[in-house]
Order: sequence, then structure tokens, then C-alpha cells
Amino acid sequence: MSEETEANVSTKANNNSRLAILLAMAMFVLVIDTSMMNVSISAIVTDLGATVSGVQSAIALEALVSAAFILIGSKIGDLYGRKRAYILGLLGYAIGAIAMTLAQSLTAVIIFWAIIGGLGASLLLPAMQSLIHGNFEGAAQVKAYALVGAATGIAAAVGPLLGGFITTYLSWRVGFFLEFVIIAIVLVNIKLIKDVPYTGPREVDMVGAILSVLGMGGIVLSILVWQEGGEAVGVLMAVGLVAMFMFANWLVRRKKQGKPALIDPDLFKSKYFRLGITEQMLQNISLGGMMIALPIYFQMVFEYTAMETGFAIAPMSLSIFAVAILAGRRAGKQRPSRIIQVGFGTLFVGVLFLIPLIPRADSGLSFLIPLMITGSGLGLLVSQLNNYTLSPISEERVSEAAGVNSASGSFGLSFGLAFAGAIMLATLAYSFTNMAQESLVLTPEQQEQVAQALEEDAEIMSNTQLEQQLAGQPTDVQAEIIRLNTDARHIALQVALMVPLLAALLGLLNSFRMVKLPDLEPSNAAEGLLLG
Repeated sequence: MSEETEANVSTKANNNSRLAILLAMAMFVLVIDTSMMNVSISAIVTDLGATVSGVQSAIALEALVSAAFILIGSKIGDLYGRKRAYILGLLGYAIGAIAMTLAQSLTAVIIFWAIIGGLGASLLLPAMQSLIHGNFEGAAQVKAYALVGAATGIAAAVGPLLGGFITTYLSWRVGFFLEFVIIAIVLVNIKLIKDVPYTGPREVDMVGAILSVLGMGGIVLSILVWQEGGEAVGVLMAVGLVAMFMFANWLVRRKKQGKPALIDPDLFKSKYFRLGITEQMLQNISLGGMMIALPIYFQMVFEYTAMETGFAIAPMSLSIFAVAILAGRRAGKQRPSRIIQVGFGTLFVGVLFLIPLIPRADSGLSFLIPLMITGSGLGLLVSQLNNYTLSPISEERVSEAAGVNSASGSFGLSFGLAFAGAIMLATLAYSFTNMAQESLVLTPEQQEQVAQALEEDAEIMSNTQLEQQLAGQPTDVQAEIIRLNTDARHIALQVALMVPLLAALLGLLNSFRMVKLPDLEPSNAAEGLLLG
């Protein structure tokens, strides 16, 4: 080999390494972004003068926008270039990050972080999958997938701790500014990426795209509107359900007519794929419910800082990471369907143990063992579900199937975030009002004031915040309202955790159908999909 050839090979290898690192950096930001929001809820509420429910709605909305538009984002990449879609996705995230750095109101967070950032994620994820596949070959491709997958896992594991540290000792705004800096570094080096051409049909299924957005959007938005006390909740839910039904029928009709559809309905003929995306959705409903209810509880009941909240959640996030790696490496002859079954069973047991501890807990340390059990169950699921779902899918269709898989997971996450948060606030208002009416300390006039205040704005408050609002009230009235607030918050978290508990139970029951099916060898393409 000549010196010139060796130099070219060395240059290509260096460029490949740099490109893989840049892709991993982008994925790291994508995953850590929501963790930053979760552990910083209390600080964001204080700085922006917002409400807990408002910030929680923004978090759920970001996941919903990503889910609702990810299939459309994939098609945009096909038609207008994967590299262009990737750049647009990065710019969407950059706008969201810089908006969070400068935001002075919740409105800015919703518009720029939740909506524009969510759209960025819907473009970024499918484009990244295609670009890795098209920019690397052989061993370099395997390493690139491994590096991006490692970035995903590390961000999920350390996200609560890192976000908590930055928020507590610097500011949550600094955390989002650092996200912007990382994205800027990736964009400056965008010339390293070569575009990956698309050779399939170029017709756009606009009707399918609209129906998919209306379906997922209507269902989750109805929950968010209900939480905020808005009207037309039933109409939104009905629109979502009808749109999902029409979407399924539309896909089948387009297939029979031989016309391109947003999703090939033949994907759903595989029992493995149907069961897999269902389990993916249920897993993420559980995860979303846990990741919104617990940070709110730790920050409002124990009055934890973001750093302390990160430490309290760490047993779960670190267990997910550690068990996923161990299960992925040592699964051996264990059937993937059986590991998934054990995962949902472990997840169910962990949440079940957590619920009765809540009224007795005096710190996050009380939840250590249940959270480790819960994280272990989720880790088992993470290690197997992607490959199980995509195992029957051929090489040429795996990208489309992965998009559906990601959309299912993102929809589950947004549903879990929205529903658990909404149930938590609704239960708080109901429990507090009932206990106030039964109180022997509060006068009928004070009971009416409590009911009216909660009807106007059901909000989770720390005891310190409540004491400030009660200044000037008689001592016995202050003590009684604080006692009621404490008891109501315990009940609210217990009811909110019924969302991940029921999702885990449904996943466990569904796994019995999976175990009855013979195992399939994962496809080569599926092995690389670490981005779901």
C-alpha cells in the first residue's frame, strides 16, 4: 500500500471517528433534554412564575409533538434529503435550547421548546438512523451504532444527576445553553456528513399524515386540556380516537389501491411486530408516569433541590442502564420473550412495592430498593424490545418499521407524562377538598375558600410555600391545612403511580402471548437500531 493510499485510509478513519462522535453528541443532547426538564421543574416554576401543571404539560407536549410527527419527519427526510432533515432537526433543537436559556414565560417554553424542539426531534431521529447506515460501512458502522447507543444509555443514566447538578449549583438555563453549544459544534462540522439518497416512491400521503397527527394529538391533548380545566375535552378525545380508526382504514385502502401510504399496513401482519410495538408503548407509559410523578413529589413534598432530586431518581436510571447492558451481553440462550416477561413482572413488582411506602417515607432514600427493582425491570425491557419488535422485518423495510416503533414509544411516553401528571393534580384537588370538608378545625367559610381555590387552580405546593400563603391565619388553621396538604399529596402520588402500575400489568399479560410464539433470529439491520 502506497503512502498516499495509507494517508487516505487514515484520513477516512479519522473522519469516521469524528463523525461518529458528533452523531453521539447530538443523541446525548436529545436524550438528556427531558431529564433536565424533569429535575428542574421546581426551579423553572419559580423563575418563570409558572405552575407545576403548566411545566408538566410542556414536557408531555414535547414528547407528543415528537411522536405525532416522527413518521412525517421520516418522509420529509426521504423526499428532501436525510442530511437536510438532520440539519433542520438540529436547528429545531437549537432554537428550543436557546429559548430555554432566555425564556421569561411558560408561553415561550411551550412554543419554542415543546413544539419547535419536538418537531426537531421528529426530524432528527429517523434522519440519524439513515445517515449512520449510509455514512459507515462494516466495522465502522457497528462502532458508530455502538457509540450512539452508548451515548443514549449514558445520557438516560446520568441525565437526572447532571441536570440536577447544573440546576442546583449554576442554573437550569446554563444546562440548556450547554445543549445549544453542543448542537452548534455538531452543526459547524456538518460537512463531514454525506447525504444518503432515497430511491423509493416520492408521492406524499398527506391524508395519512394529517390523520396520524390528529389521532395521537387528540388523545394526549384532551388529557392536557382536562388537567388545565379547559373545555371540549370529550371532543378532543373523540377526534383522536376517530382519527386513529380512520388512519388504520386509510392505510389499508391505500395498500389495496397500490398507492404509497405513510405506513405500510403489511408491517402489522406480523404478530411479533404488533406485540412488540404494543409493549414498547406500555413500557414508555410506565417510564413517563414515573419520570413526571416522582420529581414533582420529591421537589414539592421533600422540598428537594434539583441535585437532590437527581440523586433520588438515580437508583432507577442507573439500574436501567446497568441491567440493560448486562442483559444485552449475557442473555445467552434465554428467550427474548421470556426476558421481556420477567422485565414487565419486575417493573410491576417495583411500582407495587413503591406505592405503600409513600405515606411512611421521610426522604428519597426510603424509595431506594423499589426504584432499583423498577429500573431493573425497565432495563430488561430496553435490552430486548427493539430487537424483538424488528426481528421479523426485512432489511429494506427496517427503517420504516423503526419509525413506527419510535412513534409508538414516544406516544407512550407523552401519554404517561400527561396522564400521570393530570391524575396526580386531579387527585390532589379532590382529596384536599374532601378532607377539608370533613375537618373539625376549619370553619365552613374556610372550607369553601379551599374548595374555590382548588377549583380555580389545583397546584402542588410545598409546605414552605403554603406557610407563606397562610401567614396571618390562626396557628391551628395553619397546622390543619398543612396536614391536609401533606396527606393529599401522598394520596395524589399513590394514585398517579397507578398509571405505570397498570401499564406494567398490561405489559405482563401481553407478554404471555409473546412467550407462546417461537423465537426469531434478529435481522442484521435490527441489530443496529439503538435509537428507538
